[in-house]
Amino acid sequence: MGIDVVLPCLNEAAALPWVLGRMPDGFRPIVVDNGSTDGSAKIAAGLGATVVCEPQRGFGAACHAGLAAAVSDVVCFMDADASLDPGQLHRVSEPVATGAADLVLGRRVLRPGASWPMHARLGNAVLARRLRRRTGASLHDLGPMRACGRVALLRLGLVDRRFGYPLEMVLRAGSAGWRIQETEVDYLPREGRSKVTGTVRGTLRAIVDMRRVMARRDGAA
Repeated sequence: MGIDVVLPCLNEAAALPWVLGRMPDGFRPIVVDNGSTDGSAKIAAGLGATVVCEPQRGFGAACHAGLAAAVSDVVCFMDADASLDPGQLHRVSEPVATGAADLVLGRRVLRPGASWPMHARLGNAVLARRLRRRTGASLHDLGPMRACGRVALLRLGLVDRRFGYPLEMVLRAGSAGWRIQETEVDYLPREGRSKVTGTVRGTLRAIVDMRRVMARRDGAA
């Protein structure tokens, strides 16, 4: 059986041809359209991807809809904006597929031309430090390219449907005793502006969402 790849998508028409064209053999893209107005869903379908339409807006809502549509034992997640190379998906999926890890995150390595504002990198570093303390895993990046077991992830019962979803995944995995690893992946120039770091509103919204997840986990501890 192949590996399903969940690609949350909001107006990524310009990036999808490159992203889907780079998908390796054995990896099946599930593009979750989260209200695009640029024809992203039609483009993805035309390029052979499975398309899921998720009307509830939010990054976590799109990720969860893709997870619900997946059928493979191992499932991957990655952004659809061409900032990550699907050709490197094996770096995160192989340790999970071989049983060496339960969750693998791609640690982003900045490549020429890529945009990763300093405030975003500093915030990510602070968050990674808190995750190291919480989970005991040697994490340096809350990377958007990741892989884990599909059934095991569903059993974690993630509830965030906004930008806190990736953080909640790691926190709950750590609490459940998962073996969490990271591996380097290239961080490339994206198509278009980031939904998070590209605007003040997006950055603030992500901060609020992640603080809410942290507070919820603190209350559950």
